Formats: sequence, C-alpha cells, structure tokens
Amino acid sequence: MHHFHYAGPDLHCESVDLAAVAKLYGTPTYVYSATTIADNYRRLQQGLAGLDVQLCYAAKANSNLAVLKHLSNLGAAFDLVSGGELRRVLAAGGNVRQSVFAGVGKTEAEIKLALQNEIFAFHVESEPEMARINHVAGTLGVKAPISIRVNPDVDAKTHAKVTTGKSDNKFGIPLKYAAAAYEAAAKYPNLAIKGVQMHIGSQLTSIEPFVEAVQKLAPLAADLKARFGISYFSIGGGMGIIYRDALASGQAAWWESQPAETRPLTPESYGAALKPLLQPLGLKILLEHGRFLVGNAGVLLARVEHLKRGAGKNFLIVDAAMNDLVRPAMYDSYHEIVPLHRDSSRRALVADVVGPICESGDCFAKDRQLQEVGEGELIAFMSAGAYGHVMASRYNSRPLAAEVLVQGSSFELVNTRETFEHMIAGERVPAFLK
Repeated sequence: MHHFHYAGPDLHCESVDLAAVAKLYGTPTYVYSATTIADNYRRLQQGLAGLDVQLCYAAKANSNLAVLKHLSNLGAAFDLVSGGELRRVLAAGGNVRQSVFAGVGKTEAEIKLALQNEIFAFHVESEPEMARINHVAGTLGVKAPISIRVNPDVDAKTHAKVTTGKSDNKFGIPLKYAAAAYEAAAKYPNLAIKGVQMHIGSQLTSIEPFVEAVQKLAPLAADLKARFGISYFSIGGGMGIIYRDALASGQAAWWESQPAETRPLTPESYGAALKPLLQPLGLKILLEHGRFLVGNAGVLLARVEHLKRGAGKNFLIVDAAMNDLVRPAMYDSYHEIVPLHRDSSRRALVADVVGPICESGDCFAKDRQLQEVGEGELIAFMSAGAYGHVMASRYNSRPLAAEVLVQGSSFELVNTRETFEHMIAGERVPAFLK
C-alpha cells in the first residue's frame, strides 16, 4: 500500500497536493512519500518477527541522501554495490558497520574504502575477488569480513535483465562449488568468514522462487555454522511491487477485492512462508530489499507539451523523457499514468505517451487510455520511486530532474534540478583546439 490518492479531483501525496509541488519546483520532478517508505520498512520487519533480522536497504534502488537518512533513522543498514553508494551512506550519516558490500567487480580502491569504514561484510562473488580482498586487507593489516554469494540456480520467473540466481547469470558461486569455495576462503590469512548470502533476482511476484532458494541453501548454511561458525544468512531481496492498478493498490478496498489465490505477494505472506525455513538455523537473517521499500513510494511528475494527432495514432508529448525514467525503454516496463486533476466529464483519450528525445524508444506507453489532457496540464507516472532518478542520464543534454520528499503536509526539495552550468562544469576545451 502507499499514500498517493485523490482528495476530491486532485492527486495528493500524503496530505500534499502534487500540483503545488509542480508549481513550486517545475517538472519533471520525482516526489517520494516518507510515510510509505516507513510503512513498508515496518511491514518487512514484522513479517519476520521472532527472527533476528537486519534489513539492509539496497541503495541502488534510490540513493537520494534524504531517502538514505530516512531509512537509517528507521534502523536500516545498507546493501552497497559501489564506492559511490558507500560514500552516499556516509554522507547521510548511515550505519556502514552494519552494511554489506556486494557486486561482481569490486575495485581495490572500493575494498580499501569499505575496510577503512569497518564494513560489516563483503559478499564475495568469485574466487579471484576473494584473493583481491585478502590482498587489500593484508596491506591494511586487518582481517576482512566476508560471506560468499551462492548461486542456487533458481528461476525467479522475472525479467531476463534482472534475474540473478540462475547458473547462466554472472552472479555468485554455484551451489555445487560453494563448500570448496569456503574451504579456500578459510586458508586466506586476512579473511574472516561471517556468513552466507544469496539473491535470485528483482521484481519477484510469487513466493515459490524464494522458498525454493532458501530450501536449497538452508542445509549449506547449517553446515557452515557447524564448520566455520558463521553468524548470519542473507536471503537477499527482490520482492516485487504493483505497477498495474498502482493507484488503486494504495487503498485497503483494492486488496480486499483481490482473490486470495492471486493476491500480490506481501511482506506478511513472504514472512509466513520463509520463517519456518529460517528459524531452525538459529542465524541472524539479513534482508536486502530495495524496490519494495521505495518503488510505490514515488511518482514522476510531468507536464503535457502537446497532443499530436496523427494518421490513426495520437501522441501525448510530455516534458519527461527516457533520460528521466528509462525503465519503459530499457525493460518494456509498465507504469500507470494518471492526471493530477481528475475530471470525469472529459472523454477518454487513447495515445502513445512519449517524451521529446530524438529516439523512437522514448516512449512511456503505447495506445494507453487515459483522461484527455491538454497543453500545460500535469500527469504522474506511478511506481517511479525505484530505479527512476538513479538510472537517469543527461542524454540530449537534458538536466537531471529535481527530487522532493513529502511527510504529512510538509514537503521539501531534496535534490535541486540540475543547471546547464553544473552539467558542463567538468568539461574543458583543450588548448590545442583554441
């Protein structure tokens, strides 16, 4: 559930009229609901109540400093995949000592930075990486805490570009080689074995892949506890969110209307299925969810430039583009599109919703039916809180969008819209061209 809803004819985030945000800060602008993030965080924790759980928010989903600070205040640590993300957590005052560092290509500089800031553990993806971490730790005179990411070869039944737990994905060490990898790790003088980790993909909408993966790794976790004294089992993240009917899904009535057998995956059903498998291990459980916490907590506001009527096709041209929200172009992803001012007297419009970039791929939706809207009116792309601004680019020399955080009736700019001067600040014309 989330806190986006119509109050009368106008779309609100919590108690804030989104048209007021657009008027003050312009468009395109991302808007995030702090209350939705907090609700999602608490539901995940409560779903696994009774276990020793640490939620490590996957910062790659949305790494705005205000979002990181908000989650840190709630008790979250972080799942990091770059030195830049680690520096963001430090800048936000987050807890690096309870955070984990993942990713298949950690550089020596990133490993050193993480060790200097006392990272809780590295999630090791390969034996060459293991040797690299040992080397860097040795130069610092410390022992590096590690866990091995084990690939359980489970089909997450998600988009091919976000599956990570199959044997033909680049992530982790295959389950059949895991025991040997731990034996190798134990021989390195500057490594300290702390746990075991898995992550099978993103935007999973059924519990079965999670259950299958935990069932496959639980015996290994128990064996590693007996042999190496590991203290935790990270079961990764990946719980999906609702993209279709996203606005309606913020209301309790929508959930009650869904048949029990097809009801979307929730923290409650996730916890109910996994807790019986995890409890007997007696290990600390790490969760590394990102999208679930912030995805439905954000929208992208945009303004209509024109309605272009073509031969058998309408094009609704808006000021947001694929550089602002790349998911539809990159993954063929669906985002619900709604007007900020709802008017039931208007007729329906069927159109392709497109941006101004000179690419046919700059298309948010094809043949989408929505309320007819005209030049200067405002729309919102729902479910844009995850993998939106973090994946944005400056393609066509377009500035990065602004970001706003809402809590109750208050809202504040948490990332200013990029200026042209800032965009080119690092560029130089060499002397030989002058």
